Amino acid sequence: MAPDSSSSSPQSTSLRQPSPSPNQRLRPPTRRHTSTIDDLISKPLDIEKHRKMPYFLRMRGSITPRMIVPLVFVAIWSNITTAYERYVEGRKYWAQLIQTSRDLAQHIWIHAEERHDRSPEAGKADVLAKLTALNLINAFAVSLKRRLRFEPYANYDDLAPLVGNLSTFAGAASDAHAVEEPDRTFPKAIGSYLGLEFLESNPRKHIKRADKDGKKLGNLPLQVLHYLSAYAESIIANGTLPNGVHQGMMMANLASLNEVLAGTERVVNTPLPVAYSIAISQITWTYVIALPFQLWDSLRWVTIPGTVVGAYIILGIAAIGREIEDPFGYDENDLPLDRYCKQIEDEINVISSKEPPKPEDFIATEGNRLMYSLSYGAWNAKSTEDIRATLRAKAKTKPMTSFPPVLAEKGAQGIV
Repeated sequence: MAPDSSSSSPQSTSLRQPSPSPNQRLRPPTRRHTSTIDDLISKPLDIEKHRKMPYFLRMRGSITPRMIVPLVFVAIWSNITTAYERYVEGRKYWAQLIQTSRDLAQHIWIHAEERHDRSPEAGKADVLAKLTALNLINAFAVSLKRRLRFEPYANYDDLAPLVGNLSTFAGAASDAHAVEEPDRTFPKAIGSYLGLEFLESNPRKHIKRADKDGKKLGNLPLQVLHYLSAYAESIIANGTLPNGVHQGMMMANLASLNEVLAGTERVVNTPLPVAYSIAISQITWTYVIALPFQLWDSLRWVTIPGTVVGAYIILGIAAIGREIEDPFGYDENDLPLDRYCKQIEDEINVISSKEPPKPEDFIATEGNRLMYSLSYGAWNAKSTEDIRATLRAKAKTKPMTSFPPVLAEKGAQGIV
């Protein structure tokens, strides 16, 4: 019997299929018929389904996340390293300033002679001149701090008493309205804390305002150095600093102060290139945006808090680099310049608290316990041979080794 051709034809098959009901026609398409976020990141990759999207931009199966991770690491690490190098360099210059201030103050106070033997008035004038020079050392430190913070005037509370006797451009440009404390309003504080530049106060506004008003600000720390150099020239010329070695050491200290000025200005006036900062910011935000796509397969709903935590870590590290890039400001993590200046002031006060000591005042005294609790008088009664014999008996030497004593002894036994 011949088969029924009508039953096997495609037409007859389609006629036997039930037609959709009215409810089925009005029913919206289900998620399996739409392109959702699941299709992009959780379902198997269908390279034909998203033909219009470039291969590089596809999250599922794309190399983008794997390429962004090392780029973010390299970019942020280089940014942090560069910023920290600037921070350390600024700290080294201020350590050099503290050391040079000590040396220069000691040279002036001890090696510059006071001509009391000529006349009481001449000796008193020399003492007052030395005190003026010590104040100039303190003035250099405070004026440098103000300059690095873009505060170019001379009538600040901590600076005005130190440079009021000097004729400077900053002093001539200062007026009653020039000094303003840093803007610490709530929006400015929030902007500084979050790193939002449009909310932060512009630190260079005083300089821009002075340029607009046609004021000459000059370089106050450099002018303070001019006056210090003039004092050095005067004590060399009038013979109160006759030793050539002391003269050379004093000039070397002045050159060291000038080096500190130039070095700190280089740090503060050479920020990271704008293109470099923009590239780091773009790479960082690209990683943060792509982070949910990388975490979805493993974390699912925990992707949201995981992304927040990851973004906080990445953006926080980047913010640290921006904050310590300029180590001389008022931020919490900046260098404590006020404390450094106070330290210099206190040490200068200690140096000048007593007149330059004479050797006989601290050598030939009973309080000078030289050896074995015997005073100067007891050892002065002995012979020179006895003193040298005691010194030889006092000398002890130990083997030089970087190992603990027990390990060093075992090592020596093993060698034997």
